[in-house]
Amino acid sequence: MIPELSAYWQGSFNRYVEPFCGSATLFFKLAPTSAILGDINAELIETYSQVRKSPLSIAETLKKLRKGRTRYLELRALDPGKMDPAMRAARFIYLNRYCFNGLYRTNLAGRFNVPYGGDRSGNLPSLQELEACASLLQRAKLIAGGFEKTLNMVKRGDFVYMDPPFNVRSKRVFREYNPSAFGSATLEILRQWLERLDRLGATFLVSYAESDEANALAKSFNTKLVTVKRNISGFVEGRVAANELLITNRAS
Repeated sequence: MIPELSAYWQGSFNRYVEPFCGSATLFFKLAPTSAILGDINAELIETYSQVRKSPLSIAETLKKLRKGRTRYLELRALDPGKMDPAMRAARFIYLNRYCFNGLYRTNLAGRFNVPYGGDRSGNLPSLQELEACASLLQRAKLIAGGFEKTLNMVKRGDFVYMDPPFNVRSKRVFREYNPSAFGSATLEILRQWLERLDRLGATFLVSYAESDEANALAKSFNTKLVTVKRNISGFVEGRVAANELLITNRAS
């Protein structure tokens, strides 16, 4: 999706804003000079904050964490609130790298509960990679909270990219932090925000699974249908083609 999404970016935008930042892949690709990155996952935002502040400490901590199911389950069971900042960030990175399919999911108690899937995973990030991320994160304001908290900071001339959790009634889409993360009422609030951003003079781009819900979000705005590969089982043979709708208020 990155080539498709990147085409909507212009260097003349004042700031890059992403309220559902997740892995922030587009941010790291575009490398804007000024940005706001927000996410409801406070653990993620704290990890970004520590990568920005102390990439060397995190890299040194990661070197001590051996790959394996036993170690994974040990780390998963620990309370991150009782760790020092570098270890807490390293734990988050380690679990995200070696969990099944790179999924982030919590139980009702808010504890990370994704099973081990690291036998086919790649390596943990190197010091050089962490330092490169840290350099780009120096340009970003980090916000822990719901998407409205970040969108309230948008100004005229900003570029807002949104990849919200999918809420598609016709099928299950495994892209949510927890079962109640994003419902139809929240989707309606997001639609209201698209109208508000348009009136404000900000440019937005939304990517959403092709569905009635996507069409409701897109009403009166410009759209483009693109095909993506989704990994639904964690293995190559489980990859399937799916359509996503790109929604924007930018002129065609």
